[in-house]
Amino acid sequence: MFKQEKFKGQKACVLGFGKSGRAAAALLAEKGFEVLISEEAPISHIDSFSLPPGVTVETGGHSARVFDCGFWVKSPGIFPNSPILLEAKRRGIPVFSELEVALSFMPKPVRVFAVTGTNGKTTTTALLGDVLKENAVAENKGRGVYICGNIGSPVSLCACQVQKGDDVVIEVSSYQLEDSTYFRPQFACILNITPDHLDHHGGMKGYIKAKAKAFKNQRENDVLVVNGADAVCAQLVEKAKSKVLAFSTHPKHLLKTDVFFDGDELIFSEGYQIRPPHLKGIHNVENAMAAALLALAAGVPEKIIRKVFARFEAMEHRIEQFAYHRGVIYVNDSKATNLDSTVTALKSFEKNHNLWLILGGRDKGASYEVLIPYLKEYCKRVLTIGESMDKIEQELHGAVSLTRCETLDRAVQTAMNEAVRGDIVLLSPACSSFDQFKDFEHRGKMFKQLVNARIFKERVDGNK
Repeated sequence: MFKQEKFKGQKACVLGFGKSGRAAAALLAEKGFEVLISEEAPISHIDSFSLPPGVTVETGGHSARVFDCGFWVKSPGIFPNSPILLEAKRRGIPVFSELEVALSFMPKPVRVFAVTGTNGKTTTTALLGDVLKENAVAENKGRGVYICGNIGSPVSLCACQVQKGDDVVIEVSSYQLEDSTYFRPQFACILNITPDHLDHHGGMKGYIKAKAKAFKNQRENDVLVVNGADAVCAQLVEKAKSKVLAFSTHPKHLLKTDVFFDGDELIFSEGYQIRPPHLKGIHNVENAMAAALLALAAGVPEKIIRKVFARFEAMEHRIEQFAYHRGVIYVNDSKATNLDSTVTALKSFEKNHNLWLILGGRDKGASYEVLIPYLKEYCKRVLTIGESMDKIEQELHGAVSLTRCETLDRAVQTAMNEAVRGDIVLLSPACSSFDQFKDFEHRGKMFKQLVNARIFKERVDGNK
């Protein structure tokens, strides 16, 4: 466990110059530590980032200077079996996650809510955070609510702002959990577990083990919310010491459920009935169930949940309908970075064979063959892009009409030239974005820009 007193006077090494690495370095510097950020990739624009005094940076590889540091903070994207980490282990250098270091600087007590799962984390985190904020206003007790983690803002950025009694809602990825040995949220949630990041975790067993760390250190008075219809979740909770609450939209759930969906409202075992937010897809009903169970367990009145659910809108890049032109709908689901997310997106539409699916990016190790039955039911054509094109085309050959586009720009051009009234153009790539984009948000914004630019040009040309 990271304790600042134990490492006082020692130099810190932060591995990775990404968003969370820079935030961790800034936090440590503010707390009086001398910090070295060591980045393996060459970065030429270091000067464009604002770094506090006491932080130095090396890029293009890890030098011997990293071994002069008393402890390391690991950025979540670095493979656990990378040579530099294996060497640190051999030398006995303590390595911590950004998540654990940030939480160690927060005053006690604070309530920590951790939301994880293969899909739905961001929407659930945002929804829960909105409910807790609304409740804080209603209570008028000055309770702060901080929403951070994988949702976009590193935990280190808010660590110095959090006060005693505040709520910290964290979207936690499997990478962050894998790196965290002593993480203990009072409220944890596992939405679902399906294959993802298998390349990073060395297979499904490693991925499940990482997710289980969301509740591994919980105690009897803590709360764990899980998907009662998810077989992996049902097996994992056998090891839980905390109070387990389950949700399910499936009639054949594996755990006793505390809330179900009657097709119109969420029905809670306590007798509450709450209409879910107006979001597309049954998966968003499950996200609402999880957020509501966490909020109720934290003492939020059902009327607050009902109020927030009534006004909550879809998150950007998550089955986001953003344009309608010449009878064609355009939907941005760039957040779909795994196969299960893409299946979820497809199932949120009607089986009209009118979908133009843009698929591809950086492969994550799973087989695209699982998409075949859904592609046959929903899709008119699949447009392939990115590094994974060859694998996708090999595994889907003969199952659906495929067009090789290579780039997102060309995929948009193809779809907009050939889609007809009643069609839907859906970006739901089932892959990470790092082959051609900075992140999924960059990919989604580019998709919207490309579509909107062509719509604008057509309208301008049509008015000439």
